[in-house]
Parts: sequence; C-alpha cells; structure tokens
Amino acid sequence: MNWKKQIQNLKAYQPGKTIDDVKKLYGLSSIVKLSSNENPFGFSAKVEEYLKKAEFTYSIYPDGYANILRNSLSSHLGVSEKQVILGNGSDEIIQIIARGLLQQGANTVMASPTFPQYKHNAVIEGAEVREVVLDEYGRHNLDEMLRAIDENTTVVWLCSPNNPSGEYISEKSLTNFLNSVPPHVLTVLDEAYFEYVTAGDYYDAIKLIQKYPRLLVTRTFSKAYGLAGLRVGYGIANEEIISKLEPLREPFNNNIVAQGAAAAALTDQAFIESCRLENRKGMEQYYELCREKELKYFPSQANFIVIDFGIDGDEVFQHLLSKGYIVRSGKALGFPTAVRITIGTPVQNQGLLEAIRDFLNTAD
Repeated sequence: MNWKKQIQNLKAYQPGKTIDDVKKLYGLSSIVKLSSNENPFGFSAKVEEYLKKAEFTYSIYPDGYANILRNSLSSHLGVSEKQVILGNGSDEIIQIIARGLLQQGANTVMASPTFPQYKHNAVIEGAEVREVVLDEYGRHNLDEMLRAIDENTTVVWLCSPNNPSGEYISEKSLTNFLNSVPPHVLTVLDEAYFEYVTAGDYYDAIKLIQKYPRLLVTRTFSKAYGLAGLRVGYGIANEEIISKLEPLREPFNNNIVAQGAAAAALTDQAFIESCRLENRKGMEQYYELCREKELKYFPSQANFIVIDFGIDGDEVFQHLLSKGYIVRSGKALGFPTAVRITIGTPVQNQGLLEAIRDFLNTAD
C-alpha cells in the first residue's frame, strides 16, 4: 500500500504501565500512580451526583452539538457559544487545528520539549516542524520562536504551564509575543493545567482572545476536573476561527455521559479551588526535598514537578516502580536525568518522598 512517507517511522503513543501490570511484576498489593498528571482527588461530588441520577439512552447518538455543555462553557467563560469548539480531549482539538492549517510546504513552531502531540500531528500532515529549545529555566524561548516564524508558518504552539517543565508564560511576555506574531499565523495557547496556576503575573486568556483575533486557547476536563476517563477538551477563539474548525470535527465526538458530567463539573468551582490549594501544598513537599538533597528542579505551576537526579532517569523510575510508585522517566520527555512526578495526596506524596530518600541514601 502507498502509505504517506512521513508516517513510515512514526510511532504510536506508548502509555505507561498500568496499575495491574506493576502489581503482577513486583508482587505488590498496593500501587500509587503519579505518572499521568491526573487529579489524585478524583472529581467533584456534583459529578457523582449527576451520574447517579442521570438516565442515559445508549442506543441513540448523543447531541452532536453538545448544546448543554457548550452553553455551560459559554456561560462559565463569558463568551459566545460560537466561540467554543469541543473535542474528545484537547488532543482532538490539536489534531483538528493541524488538519486545518498544516500541510506540505507549511511549517509550525513549538518549544522543545513540550507536549508531543503538536509535533506528532504536524508530521502526519507533512508540515515542517521547527523546534526551539526551552531556556535553562524550562521556559519558552519566545524571542527565538519569533525568529523561527516566516511566511510559511501557519501555527505556533505555546503550552502554559508547559508540559513537561511546568513553567508558565507571564502576562507581559505573552502579550509582547502576541504583538509580534504576523497576522497570517495562528497562535495556539494550550492551558491544560490552567486551573492549577497560582502565579500573580499569569494572564487572563479569555480577555486576550478578545484582543488578539489569531489566538486560540485549548483547555481540558482531564486534569483538575478529574474526568480524564471521559475525554472532554475544548478550544476558545473568535467565531471566525471556530467556524473554520467546526467542519473538521468528527460528528458526535463527545459521548452522552461525558457531556453531562463535564457540565456538572463546571458548577463546582469550590472543588477546583480546593484542588488548586492542595496541589500547591503538595508541591511544597517536593520543593522541600529538593532543597534538602540539593536536587535541581523546575518551579512548577502545573500539577507535576520535574526533578533532576543527575543520573539516568530510567534508574530512578525503576527503583520507585519496585516500591509501588509509578512516575514518568524524563528520558521520554527530553530530560534524560530527571523524572516527572504528578503531585498526589499528602499521604501519597509522603510515601513517594520516603521512597526517593531511600533511593538517594542507597545511591550515596
């Protein structure tokens, strides 16, 4: 068969080990998974209440326009429902953007390392990928990214807070960047971890959309809202951009359970605020360890932290795995001597910190 040449060496996404896999491998009865940046506190009680009371008819298609969720988001964000596009996770929004704007002869600019789906989808569409290495502090090198843009650039990707470094883009830096991006380029601002941010100089992306007509923001219900298993993401932009992207969206891409659960999740912002505060407390537990053991790390505004152990990240990963803690080796993320750890509950964090101290003491 005549496959696209650009997919010949493309690899499928490789998920980490499951909890059952690790239990069997190491003969453990209890496993703590802190590798995929899920919410350790689960989801809102209002979602649970909705799921118990809702009556689903699985034999017919869901609402293809997801009116209830779309209108809930419109009200929550203070934008028109025509400014919102829904996806099967924000991954699908990224895929839709790539399908609409990237092709052979075009190029796209992104940081490195950053969320890999930007590059993955660009490669599939045959576009040139221009990667700009993060600065020494794990931040986007915005000046270099601007220099990488030319007349054939169609999309620039910004991830703030960035996955995997956890660093964010300040309001001043972002507005300076947006003021300099040529009008033929769409800037995509990925805010998957927006709800966890506590930095005082963080921007208001919704206000920026009103000012910058070539800006699109993506967000998700998979992280702070705790609905990763239901796969709901969304994009916000001006009506013109959304109207161009909507025909590329798969019909019925948000299932009937996901639509209602996400709408219910929006009604409990007190839960989100609680998760934000608990996440910040947990982050401080890891900062304290890093200061104590003189380990390098990136200050994070997300719900994870990258810690550099100065040795092969796989070695740290394997040790923690043997103790019943699943984290993410930095070797697959662009930080080969580090691991990325999702912030857990206080008890989960304490247990993992003890396992890390045990590893460091053994290595000494």
